[in-house]
Amino acid sequence: MQKNGFFIFFFVLISWTSFCQEITLKRVEPPFWWTGFKNPELQLLIYGNNIGKTDPSVYASGIELKLVHVMDNPNYLFLDVLIDKNVTPGGFPIAFYKDGKKVAEYFYELRERKQGSSERKGFDASDVIYLITPDRFSNGDTTNDSPTGYLEKTDRSNPDGRHGGDIKGIVNHLDYIKDLGATTIWINPLLENNMAKYSYHGYSITDYYKTDPRFGSNSDYLTLSSAIHQKGMKLVMDMVFNHCGSQHWWMKDPPAKDWFNEFPEFTRTSYRSSTVSDSYHSQYDSIHFVKGWFDVTMPDLNQHNPFLARYLIQNSIWWIEYAGLDGIRQDTYPYSFKDFMSEWDKEVLAEYPNFNIVGECWNAYPDGIAYWQKDALNKDHFNSFLPSVFDFAMYDALKVAFNEKDDWSAGISKLYEILSRDFSYPDPSHIVVFADSHDADRYLSTQGQDIRKLKMAMAFILTTRGIPMIYYGTEVLLTTEKDKNGDGYKRVDFPGGWINDPINGFTGQNLSLPQLEMKQYLQGLLNWRKNKEVIHSGRLKHFVPNEGVYVYFRYNKNDCVMVCLNNNETDSKTIDRKRYGEFLDQYQSGKEIITGQVITDLSNIKILPKTAMIIELMK
Repeated sequence: MQKNGFFIFFFVLISWTSFCQEITLKRVEPPFWWTGFKNPELQLLIYGNNIGKTDPSVYASGIELKLVHVMDNPNYLFLDVLIDKNVTPGGFPIAFYKDGKKVAEYFYELRERKQGSSERKGFDASDVIYLITPDRFSNGDTTNDSPTGYLEKTDRSNPDGRHGGDIKGIVNHLDYIKDLGATTIWINPLLENNMAKYSYHGYSITDYYKTDPRFGSNSDYLTLSSAIHQKGMKLVMDMVFNHCGSQHWWMKDPPAKDWFNEFPEFTRTSYRSSTVSDSYHSQYDSIHFVKGWFDVTMPDLNQHNPFLARYLIQNSIWWIEYAGLDGIRQDTYPYSFKDFMSEWDKEVLAEYPNFNIVGECWNAYPDGIAYWQKDALNKDHFNSFLPSVFDFAMYDALKVAFNEKDDWSAGISKLYEILSRDFSYPDPSHIVVFADSHDADRYLSTQGQDIRKLKMAMAFILTTRGIPMIYYGTEVLLTTEKDKNGDGYKRVDFPGGWINDPINGFTGQNLSLPQLEMKQYLQGLLNWRKNKEVIHSGRLKHFVPNEGVYVYFRYNKNDCVMVCLNNNETDSKTIDRKRYGEFLDQYQSGKEIITGQVITDLSNIKILPKTAMIIELMK
């Protein structure tokens, strides 16, 4: 009995050892690539059980396996591949050998790039961005609401849960967005977020190469991109490099010990982005900002690991090429190591020189935001190579400008003061201007539900310098519920996006008169702006606000537009022609584009309280 027992134990031990040493190939990322990039180098992440104990080889004309990186984790290899510029699209086999025997093989596909891919033109000041939180916009396919294997199911009654909006819902309403007058669509992340809860927002990515099935598939993403481009609009993808989701497959089996930034105990970021640009910052503050986790479910990625850095750079290029992107919005831009972000921008723009990237650099001061824009004259000589930034300073000013009583530095003067600091920016025309977003209370709610103030804000962001952005549902007066905490209340469902919704913002069914009026107001303004080069690229000159009235001009050699904002609560104002004579003396009349009113006497322009006037001047 003892011998038989030993034999059984020995057999089980040998079988278990053999099982542990079994070699399987589970992932190769990027899953495929293209020929014809300026950078001929490609690094492949190879993942599988004990794949790191194999010897890979590539035998193909025009393909060279330059270097094999063996990791401490035996389940990973990283392969450096050189692709000759004249290689024929198709692909090449990668063979994996153990003790001279082939144990695995993978055929790696190389596709041909679309003609003109590298010359694609990104979004700019001629565009208007329409921001969509996809889970809250429209449920176009109810069959994908709660797929098998995904932790969080659809529950529309939960403001912080998944509501079922998806890619099909966006595709179904592209005509609505185009008719409204938007030219570019930015969608909050669509990649897989297989988290137990609060996964709808998309910022806890669990697979960087897979669309979340509750939104659709990668194929659906291509359909969306194609449909957007067919309608003459552009697509901006929301990317997240600072962190991933805690259910990412890396978490169970990380490629390297330093794949994530970790402290001995959980440490949250300080959220103080100013510590990066601060000339006097302490090492303690700097480290805790950039290495702390954004949240307990958002592990902080260490972009100083060279393999992770290469992985993220290639991932963004893969999505640009695969989905035909026209731009990227990079989440929490300063939270990643700034030297990595600079390198990422350079590499992306080297492949796509006319592309645009906007970074979320949340700071209350123009100089704090300007630090992150390409070619900023920074004291530490840092250059991000980031073309665009969000104007958070103007966002802060807009929240209070129409609520405060006008004074030297209060009320509408806040808009003037922020613009007067544009000398901080290398390129103010590439700043994204907005009144609210998925991270903020709805603008109308911050203005006491006063639609006059919302109209003034929209008139301002659509005529000032920069790239305007509008949050979905602004046109139908969506609000943040008063006294309700949580971001879910900032991201309410678009009315009509779900079957049996009593109100339909897309068709206008059961919209109130104020909603219809606001939609018409914004639609007219957006469609007027589409072809106004003077607004896209004309110069701006403004005058110090006087008696609650702020006046500025957009002009070029052919056209001139006068914008007047009257911030007085009850008093109408008459514009003093003499004060603005350096412009008005050149013109005889004008046309107010919102009402269609023809102004024959420019010395008698009367503007109602809490109103914006946009006047095309005529000689």
